[in-house]
Amino acid sequence: MTSPDEPARPPIWSRPARGQRGPAPSHSRDEIVAAAIAVADADGIGAVSMRAVAAALHTGAGSLYRYLSSRDDLLDLMVDQAAGELRPYPEAGDDWLDTMLLLARRQLDLYRRHPWLVAVLPRPTAPGPQSLAWFDHCLAVLRPVPAATTTKFEAIAMMIGVTSLFARQETAAPPVGFTGIDLAAYPNLAAAITDPSPSAPRDLFATTVRSVLRGLLVDDAG
Repeated sequence: MTSPDEPARPPIWSRPARGQRGPAPSHSRDEIVAAAIAVADADGIGAVSMRAVAAALHTGAGSLYRYLSSRDDLLDLMVDQAAGELRPYPEAGDDWLDTMLLLARRQLDLYRRHPWLVAVLPRPTAPGPQSLAWFDHCLAVLRPVPAATTTKFEAIAMMIGVTSLFARQETAAPPVGFTGIDLAAYPNLAAAITDPSPSAPRDLFATTVRSVLRGLLVDDAG
């Protein structure tokens, strides 16, 4: 943590790939990040430490500090390298909403491959080049939409939030339910639970993403 009088360190992506001192590197920064992602995929983000990543690379933890200043640097690089898996981006089609939904689906698939991402993303940090490229592409898709730029930023942020929520729900424990609970005092809830009418299957993720984007962007434009 820097003091008010100390200039903030530049983001990890703008720093040299390794320090100038010490022996010749045995691993690239990309290899270190890939090893950290493998640890997180296997054992969760809590298992990611400089020592654990160094062990995966069969080297000492101290050697990693020639490439990174802290675990926070490592987490930043992990998030951005994972975001690179969203490439190649779908080209903007005739319907911007269809393209945005496709982008959201790819992001959901990314979270399924790397469940630790939803826990790391809320960290306050500067976005990396891969994350910026994805955001830039979203803005390109939304270029035909006559909404305010700030609203487009809000819509993209909301789409990320919705996607993260669905990813969290998929890995969460199933709800306890109402078995054994007397619902006599809650007639509306009891009626809803015992309603025999079948519900038509639907893609709740697509419905939610479309509703959020359309509500923010189309209503704003109107």
